[in-house]
Amino acid sequence: MSGPTLDHPQPVDISVRSENDIRRLIHMMKLTRREILEKSPRLAGAVAMGLPLAAPVLAEEPSTAQRKLKVVAVGGHVDDPQGGCGGAMALHAEQGHEVVALSLTHGDSEPIAGQLGISNKELAARRSADAIKSCALLKARMIFMDQIDLHTEITPARYQEFSRTMLAEKPDIVFTHWPIDTHPDHRVASLLTYNTWLDAGLKFELYYYEVETGRQTQHFFPNHYVDITPVEARKREACFTNGATIEGWWGLHEAMQRFRGMEYGCKAAEGFVHMSSRLICPPPFWQHGCRYAEE
Repeated sequence: MSGPTLDHPQPVDISVRSENDIRRLIHMMKLTRREILEKSPRLAGAVAMGLPLAAPVLAEEPSTAQRKLKVVAVGGHVDDPQGGCGGAMALHAEQGHEVVALSLTHGDSEPIAGQLGISNKELAARRSADAIKSCALLKARMIFMDQIDLHTEITPARYQEFSRTMLAEKPDIVFTHWPIDTHPDHRVASLLTYNTWLDAGLKFELYYYEVETGRQTQHFFPNHYVDITPVEARKREACFTNGATIEGWWGLHEAMQRFRGMEYGCKAAEGFVHMSSRLICPPPFWQHGCRYAEE
């Protein structure tokens, strides 16, 4: 399987073969463990470490007949999409797909403003401008919701507002925070996105990303990877455009990219959890309580 398709759009260079597929392949080839180790370093690493097995899929160059995709990366804050999936954003943009970053907040933060000795309003203006520049480096555009840092909400009105904004973009692929996270704004962004996915009838591909794993993202085990080695330097430049906060988290993200690269068999990678629609029971069970956009 290669490249995005109309029926099942996929992010570029993401593993899509299941563990069972590869186990069947190994069985059919009658490979011994020693032969596995000799024939495939990537597979050997997965076997040795007890990691989920996944086969790489190299994205083809988009043809003129191929439909362009809309990719939306959701974050609780203005620097979350770039940090969590900036490599995937850049790679999609390079293939001619439209990429949008959506932040619940405008960059306001009382704690950060206090540390910098400036007003929260001044900080929000500065971080919003930095985020727009950051996304421009990734060939993406930035949009903002109007929620408040550390006071983001999950209410029927907020569900409706977010769903309306997201679905107006008509996304094919959406990236968002993994919901098990120590930061409340990240959890809110994740749940608002998940609810919109349900509202949309599971029509777009949903991928969860990680940020500051260990400090913020918790219990995250990717089932899909993107080799970001070709755009790693550009992602770094984009992230460092967010000057007010970058020193606090870039070192950890750089280590994460190296670790995910070791898992995937490349220099640097981003890991994702793909939310498969096959895991969701059919309506009307999952529609109860989530269709706020139609109420």
